[in-house]
Amino acid sequence: MSLLLINAGVILGLMILMWLISLPLKDVSIIDLVWGLGFVLIAWTTYGIAIQNGKVCYLLPLLVTIWGVRLSGYLALRNVGHEEDKRYARMRENVGPTFPLVSLFTVFLLQGVLMWIISLPLQIGIPQNPGVVNAFTFAGSAVWLIGFFFESVGDWQMARFKSNPDNKGQVLNTGLWRYTRHPNYFGDFCVWWGFWILSISAGGPYWTVLSPIVMSIFLMYVSGVTLLEKDLKESKPKYEEYIQRTNAFFPGLPQT
Repeated sequence: MSLLLINAGVILGLMILMWLISLPLKDVSIIDLVWGLGFVLIAWTTYGIAIQNGKVCYLLPLLVTIWGVRLSGYLALRNVGHEEDKRYARMRENVGPTFPLVSLFTVFLLQGVLMWIISLPLQIGIPQNPGVVNAFTFAGSAVWLIGFFFESVGDWQMARFKSNPDNKGQVLNTGLWRYTRHPNYFGDFCVWWGFWILSISAGGPYWTVLSPIVMSIFLMYVSGVTLLEKDLKESKPKYEEYIQRTNAFFPGLPQT
């Protein structure tokens, strides 16, 4: 329980720091840049405390680091120097002068709470694994690897597509995007199910399945597919046709 409280304090400190940085920048989009790094911080804080009591496997913290650093680095390259995300810009306009304070609770602290809940397999699973290798270890690593492939390759393909001015307003429907409209979100889905499987490999509690379930709901129905596609239908005339041919989330052969 003390470890959970320590990580809650670490997350709180991170979110308040990012909120303070966002005030002079007038840009709360920076919260997206630390989403992945926040989990890296939690994983290694947990590992650093747990290892004081005996041997602890570093596989889970290592995989979290690879995923989190890549994600935050990609978002930094994509977003730094651009205007505030449209979601937050609309919120800023609707709320008015009280937005800085409102953003502390509705953006930064809210994401902090989600980060604490979603990271439960890391906080509880890392200390319980002294280096056990079993079927769960291989299964979790395989699911994570599939997810990391889809997320990183999907992001790279989209970045390359957007770098060509001729593709403005067009729809990417090749590569991984031929089989799913959101390979990056599907990848994130697999990454977190992989983390959970690894977290129970040495006897971690199964109830921490709450983490990948919450992440899956957000990716598919809240801040992921549903929210993004609302804008894409309006900004890309050919997107409706793309929807008819291509699976929304789980990869599959395109419809003819």
